[in-house]
Amino acid sequence: MPTGPDSIPAIDTMMGTKAGPGARKIYKDLMALKDDESREMVFPAQYMFKDVPYSPDARGAENDDNETTEPPIPEGADLLLPAMDRHNVEYALLGVGPSGSTARSLIAEHPDRFLPSFDPDPNDVMGSIRRIRTLHDELGLRAVSFFPSGGNPQVPIDDPKMYALYAVCCELDLPVFCCAGVPGPRLPFAPQRVELIDRVMYDFPDLTFVTRHGCEPWEDLIVKLMLKWPNLYYSTSAFSPKYYPKAIIDYANTRGADKVIYAGYFPMGLSLDRTFAELADVPFDDDVWSRFLRGNAARVLKLDE
Repeated sequence: MPTGPDSIPAIDTMMGTKAGPGARKIYKDLMALKDDESREMVFPAQYMFKDVPYSPDARGAENDDNETTEPPIPEGADLLLPAMDRHNVEYALLGVGPSGSTARSLIAEHPDRFLPSFDPDPNDVMGSIRRIRTLHDELGLRAVSFFPSGGNPQVPIDDPKMYALYAVCCELDLPVFCCAGVPGPRLPFAPQRVELIDRVMYDFPDLTFVTRHGCEPWEDLIVKLMLKWPNLYYSTSAFSPKYYPKAIIDYANTRGADKVIYAGYFPMGLSLDRTFAELADVPFDDDVWSRFLRGNAARVLKLDE
């Protein structure tokens, strides 16, 4: 298994910048969540993960002075770079926010390690179009990401508002990373049904579309669609490697070695330590690893141009 400082330099196509209570702010726009438990979670899918990195319940008890017994939770470069260096993660794709945000600072200070992505609001079509163009010009934007079930109101994968944003991505030659399948947060899944991707790929043959978050329970369908559409890819975000779907592993080992892309979920739900430890047991063929960990992402993100 190629991990460690002398192995394949990986590209992580999904990474956050904050952990613990600070991460909750990232999800403040998920106003459609209705249950009380979700509102108290560090992130809305926390119930699905056994050991959420740096979550309050993993931090130790408070002492008599109501102070935690653990040191402050690091964030930004202090949180990400040590973990990336331990596991030879060369680049990480970060979602950028407003000027002055942690992600913007990281990309400015470490352009050799962090790549900018942007998660626009499809309900603000023209504002999002302008923002994508501005970030592309100012930061060298590498990708655009979507969470269809997370909008308020929700915006399905094949919605006309999404089509306007797909058109801009085609014009600027930017890949799209989009959640597909049943979402972890307690939100309706209809906007992320995998069959909706089929029409998008038909209408936008030049669009590079990468799925996120598993495509469950339609793993066999996404494999069929990847065989059909040359610009459709699958990334492993938010999945512990021991739970990678069998259909995806089998596809990578046969006709899909160039279609499956590594993505983690650090520091939201999975540590890089756990992810890379479990990667050792994933039964990818030897010739798949370099493409899975780096080559496919480098091509999609145009890192080698």
